[in-house]
Amino acid sequence: MAHSILLVDDDAELGSLMGEFFAQHGFDLTSEHDSRRGLAKALDGPYDLILLDVMMPGLDGFEILHQLRRRSQVPVIMLTARIAQADRIAGLEAGADDYLPKPFGPEELLARIRAVLRRARRMPATPDAIEINGVRLNPAKREVWQGDARVEVTSAEFDVLDVLMRSAGRVVSRDQLAAVLYQREATPFERSVDVHVSHLRKKLERNDGELIRTVRGVGYQFCPE
Repeated sequence: MAHSILLVDDDAELGSLMGEFFAQHGFDLTSEHDSRRGLAKALDGPYDLILLDVMMPGLDGFEILHQLRRRSQVPVIMLTARIAQADRIAGLEAGADDYLPKPFGPEELLARIRAVLRRARRMPATPDAIEINGVRLNPAKREVWQGDARVEVTSAEFDVLDVLMRSAGRVVSRDQLAAVLYQREATPFERSVDVHVSHLRKKLERNDGELIRTVRGVGYQFCPE
């Protein structure tokens, strides 16, 4: 069975060439040239490995990796024309499994992919459940609990809460949330993300303090304990 790989890179020509090359070696490669749609596909798709370009318009590769690592341990190889050692270290410390400077030969990338996949098969699975500030989220069952009480949420509300909780203490922009929900950026007049957050507040927040803080003009932050 072919391994499934997602390439997130704004270079359409590179995606086409890589797709043809990897198909000859038993890999099924999907290319996404928009960074926000790439984030959404990486979060939702059953990929064996993600190839992620660092320098893209919209969300850059480090931001995509940060969001991805909050919810998934899928292997990631960073691709970039930035060759400074500090950039390579930053990518690896952010959670990348490997880092390959551009330009590169397809054979070298293929070898690195195979090496990363071999390591991934030997790694134990990481639990996806998370509990912060009295709220427990179970992605396997898509359930939300507060203490001993189950909280009924919609599918969209669950996805919003998942992103916010896994970024607890850090501001998540409305564009990032829209990318997860709709595979696009939020429009200036669109209030759907705000509505989902408002519903979550009503369902989760009690009189003893706020769980989801609004950062005006930027987005939202799930408050850590």
